[in-house]
Amino acid sequence: MRGPPFSGGIFDLEGKLRRIAEIEEISTNPDFWSDRSHAMTLGREKTRLQKDVDAFVAPTRALKDAAELIEMAEADNEAGFEVEISATVDDSRKKIEALEFARMMSGENDRADALVSINAGMGGTESQDWVQMLLRMYLMWAERKGFVTEILDELPGEEAGLKHVTFQVEGDWAFGYLRAEIGVHRLVRISPFDGNARRQTTFAGISILPDIEETVEIEVNEDDLRVDTYRAGGAGGQHVNKTDSAVRLTHLPTNIVVQCQNERSQMKNRSKAMKMLKAKLYDLERRKKDAERDKLEAEKREIDFGSQIRSYVLHPYRMVKDLRTGHETGNTDAVLNGDLDAFIEAYLMHGQKPKQ
Repeated sequence: MRGPPFSGGIFDLEGKLRRIAEIEEISTNPDFWSDRSHAMTLGREKTRLQKDVDAFVAPTRALKDAAELIEMAEADNEAGFEVEISATVDDSRKKIEALEFARMMSGENDRADALVSINAGMGGTESQDWVQMLLRMYLMWAERKGFVTEILDELPGEEAGLKHVTFQVEGDWAFGYLRAEIGVHRLVRISPFDGNARRQTTFAGISILPDIEETVEIEVNEDDLRVDTYRAGGAGGQHVNKTDSAVRLTHLPTNIVVQCQNERSQMKNRSKAMKMLKAKLYDLERRKKDAERDKLEAEKREIDFGSQIRSYVLHPYRMVKDLRTGHETGNTDAVLNGDLDAFIEAYLMHGQKPKQ
């Protein structure tokens, strides 16, 4: 297993510049575009590295500009530079704050796309409706961030909602942000499915894996796979797939099962299921290494209903509270409509505090 080449952290400026030079050298090879997929992967890597370099250099340039303006103002005894100097210093401060936030995104896979799975807990229809609500919340959050999402697999509930859903989030730092959401989410409300209008408490578990780059090598032996095809489910009507296009892959040595059914083509479903399988195998290897070092990260633990991370209370009062950081808000509607950045940033900042 080989990790992605951009895993050194945003402040590894020399390493990033060296890697940019390496990619530029590789791209001069006449056969560079013979493997178009690999060439495009290197191109994306170079773009990301250049963004990191620019982000690192920008505050220094801005402060230098401010210093030059101050010198000019002092030399000319001019007060008219004050507004421009203030704006330049403020811009520098914002760029430095952005770097400070980027420092928290130094995990090996933080820059990767994310594979998000939401599973209903105890509570039947109420829990399944909660899964649907969480799916909507994360899709709206992703849209705000300019990320691209795609639902890969879903299992509808008997009456309403979803028993399970897996979707992909594509965009820079998607996994780095979303790893803050791993765990159990608790909802307290008057259930719309209870004829007696009683208050109900229900749970849903969220697991998130990095959608590993093509440069991460995970070998899967075809002999270790059981491949099942079946007809994709759906709401019915003319859009129901009439062929066995859905694909389920079972990795026999680990008993890991993944499935994808949302593409019309069996080949596309198999390709996406294989990506999901590789992500889970990659995560499994990381867990083993962490266990050997006895340094398991909190977000890598098994998801169970003892690891509740956040409560969403809609009755008898309205509040969303993160139990890890203490961050809370009474604006529950905003949160359920995708306003999650404050919770995510609080978690990431909390994770940077020195351990006692």
